[in-house]
Amino acid sequence: MFSQLGGKLQDIFKDLRGHGTISEANIDDALRQVRLALLEADVDFQVAKKFIARVREKAIGEAVLRSITPGQQIVKIFHEELTALLGGDAAPLNVEKSARILIVGLNGAGKTTSAAKLAGWLKKQGRAPVLIACDLQRPAAIEQLATLGKQIEVPVFTPDPNEKNVQRAVAAALEWQDHQEHQIDIFDTAGRQELDEPLLEELKTLRDYLQPQEILLVVDAATGQQAVSVATRFNEALQITGIILTKLDGDARGGAALSMREVTQRPIKFVGVGEKLDQFEAFVPDRLAGRILGMGDIVGLVEKAAEAVDEEEAARMERKLRSASFDFNDFLAQFKMMRKMGPLENILGMLPGMSNVQGLSVDEKQLKRTEAIVLSMTSEERTRRGILNARRRQRIARGSGSTVTEVNDLLRRFDQMRKMMKNTGKMKKMMARMKN
Repeated sequence: MFSQLGGKLQDIFKDLRGHGTISEANIDDALRQVRLALLEADVDFQVAKKFIARVREKAIGEAVLRSITPGQQIVKIFHEELTALLGGDAAPLNVEKSARILIVGLNGAGKTTSAAKLAGWLKKQGRAPVLIACDLQRPAAIEQLATLGKQIEVPVFTPDPNEKNVQRAVAAALEWQDHQEHQIDIFDTAGRQELDEPLLEELKTLRDYLQPQEILLVVDAATGQQAVSVATRFNEALQITGIILTKLDGDARGGAALSMREVTQRPIKFVGVGEKLDQFEAFVPDRLAGRILGMGDIVGLVEKAAEAVDEEEAARMERKLRSASFDFNDFLAQFKMMRKMGPLENILGMLPGMSNVQGLSVDEKQLKRTEAIVLSMTSEERTRRGILNARRRQRIARGSGSTVTEVNDLLRRFDQMRKMMKNTGKMKKMMARMKN
């Protein structure tokens, strides 16, 4: 989402770092460009103005101007202030033992999906959530929640189809959950296309009745300033405790994410980074700030790898690498492991210096074609690279819907990979890092 903004900011700071000495005029010129970049990214005008003022106050200091690396010092200040703008330290959920979480928001923001994603995230943390459908306006939302609950194996309460009173439905849900093994109740509430008083009154009634520990507002990050306005009104009416930003993987300008915390004074607690149920992350401000500034997010990348890599599989792979017997079955296993970590463009964006490289993209069609080529090989061909003669390559190309040239390219890349893996010193170090 932040590739355009990040690219502009990195160009500005690259220019600053190119100066041996920096004057107050240099800083003012750079910050003027930064302010324009923020406004173009749809950051709230007042938020951008205050942000620039804070950065300037620190950057103009004598310690910065007279330092050996003034450009680097200013980038450091910018990173610190950007982290503070996004919320400083990550704000955890208030769910130490048991809790009720009210999920609110407008239709189309991803409210029901976010409720299920949150349940799945909590389940991974070792908690026992249940999902409760409270949207009596849209039967499709109840069906959707029930379907998603089955996918993540979390119990779901669905109200009687004829029930029209939300408080009665919730009372029935509380009676139902008494018979469930649960710690956390997640209530998916009704939404509207537009914010109106009847919706807010219904939500206030639910809040007063349930006394939830968390009221999380789901907001579509792609809607820009409208998202900030919606968050402000919901917060004024309900005193929300946090925000879930959805569609952070989109191509929108991203100003909502940068404005939300400052305008509402409520933390962003989670972000949706894709359509799949596991593409949901706790929000960590300094990591996002680092990605925007091209510093990457190595910690996030390691966490994703830890989730995707099976210990037994990693040990098996290590043995294969040590014996230089890596074959196409292992290639396919690695391929699938990488895809478990999420969209590869997001993974590349976590590497320092790669988040805003122009033209950085991953062709999903090409990835599927690569997988199809390997799957078109016989079991013998996958383990014996040397028998892949011209006739076999033609058959594999036909079977995978690709060309012989594409098959040859894959074989060439595979040979290069095996050559690298014969360097056992490097590979031992890599595998040691994977285990730690």
